[in-house]
Amino acid sequence: MEIRRPRTHGRAIALLPAGVALLAGLDAALLLLGLPAPVAAPRLGELHGMLMVVGFLGTLIALERAVALRSPLGYAAPALLGLGSLALLSPLPQTLGKLLLVDGALALVAVYAALLRRTHDDVVLVELLAALLVVVATGLWLRVDVPWLLPWLVGFVVLTICAERVELARLVMPATGGRTLVLLASALVVTLVLALLWPEPGTRAVGLVVGALVVWLVRHDVARRTVRASGLPRLSAAALLGGYGWLLVAGVAWAARGAERQGAAYDLVVHAVFLGFALSMVIAHAPVILPAVLRRPLPYRPVLWAPLGLLHASLVIRVAGDLGGSRPLWQTGSVLNITAVLLFVVVAAVSVAAGSRP
Repeated sequence: MEIRRPRTHGRAIALLPAGVALLAGLDAALLLLGLPAPVAAPRLGELHGMLMVVGFLGTLIALERAVALRSPLGYAAPALLGLGSLALLSPLPQTLGKLLLVDGALALVAVYAALLRRTHDDVVLVELLAALLVVVATGLWLRVDVPWLLPWLVGFVVLTICAERVELARLVMPATGGRTLVLLASALVVTLVLALLWPEPGTRAVGLVVGALVVWLVRHDVARRTVRASGLPRLSAAALLGGYGWLLVAGVAWAARGAERQGAAYDLVVHAVFLGFALSMVIAHAPVILPAVLRRPLPYRPVLWAPLGLLHASLVIRVAGDLGGSRPLWQTGSVLNITAVLLFVVVAAVSVAAGSRP
């Protein structure tokens, strides 16, 4: 009897808009740095944050959840988020792209709601809360600028990834781990509302909750032990622990400085979370997530350490430039950030194309 392999062409196609959003976001980063960029579209710079967070990371998260749902309807979320990103980059009115992102976020909520009905799991409940945060962020973007949305975008990424870590660490988590995560997530949502209504005290409270979440996760994450292993477990553990470190930096910065919507402290928080934390987690989980989504292995190769090491080293340089007020140092670290992201994409693509190691 012939065994039918699941079709993956549609999933690969769904990844394309995420790739376009990533490249456009990196191009926009060069424009914001005041450096030459391949595409110098006038409005691209203002789209940088939403392309990277919702267009790239949001589409990846939605696609992975659609695969978990095992229903064609689940693919509406990554499709709408991807189309929204493409619409933002097109000559069409920006409002159309923004509305498509709202629709994609709502579709992601529906995916999590279906998963929650199936599993009744605390982890999925937290992921549902995270999806609601991105609905609020994309909805507010219709009226306010991205810096005002930053805590909500951070909440979306942080709660989604932390829920994933709790799910993977169940064997070493206490029996109350899921309930503790729900309580911390609820506290974060409350402080996000406070940050919107009363920015200064609310943002400091967000920083404190983020710090508490990091400390609790690190205490129970198996990465503390697997970092002493070798091969892929060690790479993943190093990426995880490095990501937690940058998230803690962001939490401390928010708790100490309060609401910052421009300048060095704002730049530090943004890139500590979305590069130091989020991209580290992408690197850590890519060898597991990509095979599940594309049915193609991403085998471990020592060269995977190169983008991870460059990412963290470049962030140190960038933050040093922020704190020291050195524009050349800040620009150098920022360009190396972009290089690290592109290097990871190239290394992952070549590894997938090459297939399993002998």
